[in-house]
Amino acid sequence: MPSLDELLTIAQTVAQEASALILSHSPTSSPKIFKGEGEGYVTKADLEANQLILSRLQSACGTEQFAYISEETADNPQRLSCDWVWIIDPLDGTKGFLESTGEFAVHIALVHRQRPVLGVVALPALGEIYTAIAQQGAFRQTKDGRKEAIHTSSKTSLETMIAIVSRSHRNSAMDYVLAKLPKQEQQNFGSLGGKFIAIATGKADYYLTIPRNSAPKDWDFCAPEIILQEAGGKITYFNGQPLLYNRPDLHQREPILASNGKVHESLRQLCEQAMAEFNHG
Repeated sequence: MPSLDELLTIAQTVAQEASALILSHSPTSSPKIFKGEGEGYVTKADLEANQLILSRLQSACGTEQFAYISEETADNPQRLSCDWVWIIDPLDGTKGFLESTGEFAVHIALVHRQRPVLGVVALPALGEIYTAIAQQGAFRQTKDGRKEAIHTSSKTSLETMIAIVSRSHRNSAMDYVLAKLPKQEQQNFGSLGGKFIAIATGKADYYLTIPRNSAPKDWDFCAPEIILQEAGGKITYFNGQPLLYNRPDLHQREPILASNGKVHESLRQLCEQAMAEFNHG
C-alpha cells in the first residue's frame, strides 16, 4: 500500500484536475437537475468531476484495499467491511457554482476505521488547494505554487469571535442556538469546505449545524474536518464525541460544532445548553 504522503500527492493532483474541469463549465452550460427536497441540484460539472475523481483514484489505488464513497455515486454496502475508504464530494456548494459566487469546493478525504487520515479541499475559483495528513499539519498551496502552513486564530474571548454560517441551510433551532452564543459578528458562506477553510485560516472562529428536515453527509465534513483539526481547530458533535464516518447511514444527523479549538469546550457547553432550552421551550 502507498504511504499517506504518496496518497496525498495523488489526491491533490486529482483535486486540481477536477477543479480545472469544473472551471471549464459555466453555470449556463452545465444543466441542473433537482435531486429532491433537501438534496439540491446536480449539474453536468458535478457528474463529470465525480467520474474524473473516481476513475483517477481507482486507477491509482485499486479497489481491493480501498472502498469509495461519493455524493454522485450509488452507495455500495461493501464499504462497511473496508478499513480504508475514500470519501468524495466532487462539487461542494453546487448552489454557489450555479449562482457564480465562487463559493464552491472539491473535497477528497481518506478514512481509516471511521476517522479521516488525510484530506484535500480545493477552492477552484480562488486557485487554492488545502491539504492535511493526520499529525503533520495543514497547508495551503496558492495558484502560483507557494505552499504555506495554515493555523486557526488564537482568539479565546467568545465576544471577539466570528461565527460563519450557511446562506441557505438554516432552521429555527440553529437560529436560536446561534443567537445564544457570544460573537463579534456573523458571516455567511455557501460552501461547507469554504466555511471550514475560513476557520482553519483564522478568518472565522466557529461554525455549527443542527440538522432538521435534511442532514449533511459524510462527504460534506470529512476532508474539511482533518484540515481544520491539523490547523489547530476542533470539531465534535454537541455531546463532545468525535465525528465518525463510513457508518451504515451516511447522514450526519447529530448537531455539530466546529471551532478554532481554543475554547471549544466552552462553546460546546453553551451549544448543548441552548439546544436543551430550545427543545423544552
